Amino acid sequence: MKRVLALVLALVVHLLTLAFVALGAWAISRAPGFIWSWLFGGACLAIGWALRPRLGALPADAEVLDRAAAGQLYAAADRVAERIGVPRPTKVAIRDLATRTAYDRVGLARTPVLVIGLPLWLALPPKQRVALLAAAYARLPTGGERVVSEALATLESWWDALLGSSGPLRVRDEAQTKIAASSLGAMDHPGTTYEAAGAFGRVIGRVLGGPVLLIRYALTRLVQAGQARTLARQRALALRAVSERDLNELEELAAGAGYLAPMQAAALRGESVASIRQSALARFRLTDHGVLDSPPHSELLGTRDSERIDEELLAHYTRAIRGFGLIGSL
Repeated sequence: MKRVLALVLALVVHLLTLAFVALGAWAISRAPGFIWSWLFGGACLAIGWALRPRLGALPADAEVLDRAAAGQLYAAADRVAERIGVPRPTKVAIRDLATRTAYDRVGLARTPVLVIGLPLWLALPPKQRVALLAAAYARLPTGGERVVSEALATLESWWDALLGSSGPLRVRDEAQTKIAASSLGAMDHPGTTYEAAGAFGRVIGRVLGGPVLLIRYALTRLVQAGQARTLARQRALALRAVSERDLNELEELAAGAGYLAPMQAAALRGESVASIRQSALARFRLTDHGVLDSPPHSELLGTRDSERIDEELLAHYTRAIRGFGLIGSL
């Protein structure tokens, strides 16, 4: 029931955005010869454009890999995607200093894109690499979840526009007061009209901001109430490709970031990519029954295939490790 209420409330928010677009188009088409029609209609269209649902885009620092140059990586990504039950990524991109791996549909064509964070990917054995891909694929939101998340983003835009600028306005008012106080006379401060307009804008912001705050609060609470269901759905999807233990190990490793400090220290010492990779894999070869001959692998990604992926990404690894020391300060 709460999921349905969240979806209905999100649709109302999106319909409001469409209403601004329709109102702007109607105002202009009704009286195209009047300047006020264009001003009012243009303002409505601008608001509708600003509040439109975002289609998503690749991060600015992401580099898309050519399938011919990274065939093994694309093949592994395709195998895991098929096991999870999501569309194969049309594009696979990498980020040198981002540790998170994400999968989503971007652009107007809703192109499936997989973005891999190189630092964590470099530190993982084949089995955990499959878990990383499986977890990223499983986080792909459903249609209803995307509608709700975009509605929350729209409400955040409303909040920032109506009330989020109170801080800068306060600083500007304080600066104007200081300028007036330092003037030779009160007549040197012609800010009455400006102050009145600012006060009127703040009143409008608070009048409209109240309903926006209420809707945002209600939708956020509904989303939080269904968070457990969403996480359970995502975990069930990921378990199609990996075990519960693999997921737990990956989550513990990613959350603690204990893998990163040794890699950063090795990069500062000038060690090679191969040396850093072997040092990172050493921890995974240690088990309760002794030392494994090779890192843990999966039916979806064997040891040799994982090594071929590393060969494909060698130049990218070499470039990325030069900036590993900056990860903690980003």
